[in-house]
Amino acid sequence: MEVVRRFFQFPSGSAFIFGPRGSGKSTWLRHSLPNALWLNLLQPATYREMSARPERLRQLVEGSNQSDVVVDEIQRVPELLNVIHDLMESGQNRRFLLTGSSARKLRRGGVDLLAGRALNLTMHPFMAAEVPAFDLERALEIGMLPLVVGSSDPIATLHAYATLYLDEEVKLEGWARDIGRFARFLETVTFSHGAVLNVANVARESQAERKTIVAYIEVLEDLLLAFRLPVFTRRAKRKTTQQPKFYLFDAGVFRSLRPRGPLDRPSEIGGAALEGLVAQHLRAWIAYSPGDTKLFFWRTRSGVEVDFIVYGDLGFMAIEVQNAPIVRSNDLRPLRTFMEDYPEAKPLLLYRGNEELMIDGIRCLPVESFLRDLKPATNGYG
Repeated sequence: MEVVRRFFQFPSGSAFIFGPRGSGKSTWLRHSLPNALWLNLLQPATYREMSARPERLRQLVEGSNQSDVVVDEIQRVPELLNVIHDLMESGQNRRFLLTGSSARKLRRGGVDLLAGRALNLTMHPFMAAEVPAFDLERALEIGMLPLVVGSSDPIATLHAYATLYLDEEVKLEGWARDIGRFARFLETVTFSHGAVLNVANVARESQAERKTIVAYIEVLEDLLLAFRLPVFTRRAKRKTTQQPKFYLFDAGVFRSLRPRGPLDRPSEIGGAALEGLVAQHLRAWIAYSPGDTKLFFWRTRSGVEVDFIVYGDLGFMAIEVQNAPIVRSNDLRPLRTFMEDYPEAKPLLLYRGNEELMIDGIRCLPVESFLRDLKPATNGYG
């Protein structure tokens, strides 16, 4: 597959570059830095050598003329960070780019995180505007993960993706002792995608203790396979819920993991996939844009919910997603309620139709057009 130009900005100095497996970190770096000194810790020989003798990295760096040093999957040998820190302190004019698909070992192992000398960046799945041939229906089926989009058999690649994480990450690192139980949890938690997370319900359906499920959810987040959206509570005038919403990081991964049966309505699964697709785009847009912006959702105790609240330097927006080709008056009710409390916000409804509408001051856009036009910027969308 031809290398796609990404919105991810190349750092001028050293940086951690995190992202899920298959998000294109290594491909992007090899294309951008073809002459860099490269250590791939997924290679067994390299992993064994660096695990046994982390100081070997110093010898390789000092014996090389390259100014850029890439360490792929740095979390596999976090002890290398002590060597890298020392090399950075020595005054050598080198840039270290450290990729990882898990921050768990780095965050919980108490290792040297370079004392703020390296940026902490994240590479997300493709955004629609990065893919010239973006097709919404296709994206809802296979997602936007570069590994999958570039595959000759994307469905098979998606099915293999969960196995990759179960085998190479969860089992290898010993984060879940009972892989069968973790696999049942992984299927069960897909029913919470795009919904308020009820840990007790997930534990009951998974036949596991609550504390075990809490730990499993943290594993998914540490592997960058899932994220939680907090409730927007700034200057709240109504009582809001406290529980966050849960999302898997990619619509295609969600579709591949979600069990389906005769009682499942296609519209229900499709609606969750669409909401998740919008969520992953908003997260990437915020991550790639300058400034400080956060993503929330809003839900009152009475059950009125707005899917996404964007708040920060990119603006103040309330976004509702509808998996329907027409806009009904009742679809606008959550946004109207939110605007009563926050008239400063910009309301936006995304739907599956083809026309741009303005109804009672609420802008209604085709979701495919919105995703195509969403690009990192300083002044927000539109």
